[in-house]
Amino acid sequence: MKADLLRGLCAEEVHLCGEAAAIDLVTELLYTTGEEVEVRNYTRLTPISVLDHALESLDNLRPGDCIVCFSKNDIYSVSRQIEIRGLESAVIYGSLPPGTKLAQAKKFNDPDDPCKILVATDAIGMGLNLSIRRIIFYSLIKPSINEKGEKELEPITTSQALQIAGRAGRFSSKYKEGEVTTMNREDLRLLKEILNKPVDPIKAAGLHPTAEQIEMFAYHLPDTTLSNLIDIFVDFSQVDGQYFVCNLDDFKFSAELIQHIPLNLRVRYVFCTAPINKRQPFVCSSLLQFARQYSRNEPLTFAWLRRYIKWPLHPPNNIKDLMDLEAVHDVLDLYLWLSYRFIDMFPDASLVRDLQKELDGIIQEGVHNITKLIKISEAQRLLNLENVSADSRSRLPGTLKSQARRMRGTKTLGYKAAEPPSPSAEEKSLASRLVQQGLLTADMLKQLEKEWLTQQTGHGRDRTEPGTSSKGSRRKKKEPDSD
Repeated sequence: MKADLLRGLCAEEVHLCGEAAAIDLVTELLYTTGEEVEVRNYTRLTPISVLDHALESLDNLRPGDCIVCFSKNDIYSVSRQIEIRGLESAVIYGSLPPGTKLAQAKKFNDPDDPCKILVATDAIGMGLNLSIRRIIFYSLIKPSINEKGEKELEPITTSQALQIAGRAGRFSSKYKEGEVTTMNREDLRLLKEILNKPVDPIKAAGLHPTAEQIEMFAYHLPDTTLSNLIDIFVDFSQVDGQYFVCNLDDFKFSAELIQHIPLNLRVRYVFCTAPINKRQPFVCSSLLQFARQYSRNEPLTFAWLRRYIKWPLHPPNNIKDLMDLEAVHDVLDLYLWLSYRFIDMFPDASLVRDLQKELDGIIQEGVHNITKLIKISEAQRLLNLENVSADSRSRLPGTLKSQARRMRGTKTLGYKAAEPPSPSAEEKSLASRLVQQGLLTADMLKQLEKEWLTQQTGHGRDRTEPGTSSKGSRRKKKEPDSD
């Protein structure tokens, strides 16, 4: 947990809802600030039980079931298998817009709707009221990021298991008793072990460096980039047992992304704290473009944003299209987040909210037809496999062609089979692939190349030191927008 959320809040009274593992730490932290702490304990109003048998087959699904997955691929696979059985399912996962999640929840909760099965990630554990009879863990392994920023695959924690399992049989739902089980028989024993473990108490809270602290370092190290300032700050930081320094990898990623854009340190800091998913190229390039517009002192108007996202957008034709629309929704979220911090440069928040609602409706239509999108994507995937296999076989020596024919069947059986790269994939540069995918335009690529060459020669105007003032960092002369 982050201590910044508790210390120094301008409020007469703060209510924290959470598990008992955080009580001791929160109490201790607030006592150091002279705050009065009142603890209230609540008990669950409806019973919940762990079943002695696993589901084992989707043929055993019942109305009110929720299958919990920890990856989109599993969600797509399970949804498709459910549809093959003549059943209808709702789908909820983390990157869906809030409006789409609520629409899917409403569809699942509606007693008159034929949709009686829910396929979801652990996103159901946060802020949604769902009428679930039985939680079924499709897997107990969840990807996570460790302190070094590395991806790990480990069983879910007791806290996570309790949070998800607790969605079954809620007091406000039509099911007054909840049940929990697993998809696979071998996972059931592990689930029981996880749920029976005591929740480890939270012993420390995270601290994030403030803009003022980084400015102090920049004053003494004026030629140092923001990313390096963060590294130096962390190296010099000393915290006691109640605190730790938060993982700043995402912050540093954004800092390095916009390093060549001329911004004063305070503005640069705010841009780097913007919540983006660094695995979404379009969202990352949008942060870069927003920063560039800001540095030119050119307000990001509603008309400009519409052109940038190529509005109007159309309903998705396949899963990739759906994911692209979700990324655009995140870009609009990024605009709104920045509009709270820089209202003069992001002036059209109300219009963007309306636009976001329209996009939400388009995404809802896509999710409503998600099994159709999955089916189309599967067909395209298999077609690509056939084309690649045929092209590859034509160039194989005779002794290898028979092996390729034997392998061909195994590659086209399952949806999860790895798709071979196209013959020209390795020959194309990353830049050309990004242009082909629509993540970069040719003009944006030229601008980036120009800025890179300018930065390398050391004569560019696009590089300013972290301590540069706001007035001095913006260009007086308006340059043509090549984006």
